[in-house]
Amino acid sequence: MKVSFGQLVMGPPGSGKTTYCEAMSKLLLDIGRKVAVVNLDPANDNMNYKASIDIAELVTVEDTMQYLNLGPNGGLVYCIEYLEKNLKWLLDSLKKFEGYYFIFDCPGQVELYTHHDSMKKIMQSLSEQNFRLCAVHLVDSHYCSDPGKFISGLLMSLSAMLQMELPHVNILSKIDMISKHEKKLAFGVDYYMEVLDLSYLLDALQDDPFTKKYKKLNEAFVSIVEDFSLVSFVPLNIKDKSTVVRVKNSIDKANGYVYGHGEERNVQTLLACAVGAETEQDRIGTFVDRYNDESEMVLDKS
Repeated sequence: MKVSFGQLVMGPPGSGKTTYCEAMSKLLLDIGRKVAVVNLDPANDNMNYKASIDIAELVTVEDTMQYLNLGPNGGLVYCIEYLEKNLKWLLDSLKKFEGYYFIFDCPGQVELYTHHDSMKKIMQSLSEQNFRLCAVHLVDSHYCSDPGKFISGLLMSLSAMLQMELPHVNILSKIDMISKHEKKLAFGVDYYMEVLDLSYLLDALQDDPFTKKYKKLNEAFVSIVEDFSLVSFVPLNIKDKSTVVRVKNSIDKANGYVYGHGEERNVQTLLACAVGAETEQDRIGTFVDRYNDESEMVLDKS
């Protein structure tokens, strides 16, 4: 059975999933890949791209709300459960695009990726059909402007990583807006991208009269993230093609595309991936220089 590659684009509402799918599909088309964008969001009525496969042909949130008397959230969950039970429809639709690279645009309801099983089972079924997928989880850079929000973003990302059981790339989206939020960043951009020593976040939380009341709870949350030591972020400015390319490269390594497809399969590329030619400092240095001008690096407690 021929291997198919792709990415599962997840993230909370407003994180930029649909815009990302449009930009990523254009980039991949420009470099010669055949791309099929699959809309799995039954409430997505504002697509910036032309979906090759659309869940709306099977079920919509509007219909479930009207005929089953469900609310928006319950309707979304029902639609994904309905897709799981009617997976043959999706598999038959995907077979029409043999040899294509797939981008799955998913709903913004985070519980579908953090603890609900339907999306996980759907992806497991696709894996059994020789799909090599990478979960791409977008988190708005706005989370960095508040220590409490950033911890919640870390927990959300970690939960999705553990639940979905796929190769995983976390994206810090809208990185160009990171210095324009009302609150000035407590630390430099590289701190949030690499998720450095989180004890500094605890200190920042102590400065807030509200969050300082939950010191032990905050310490427990931070401990969970640090114990797993899995979460880091790749920065993305959708208007900056170089950042989209770097995201693409990270995903290609995660799902194995770079090792198993003729497009980039050459000795130099494989060797570069194997030895990790781009160091962490190389990977983040450009973004620190570009987006860190208005942020302060406060890492010295002494």
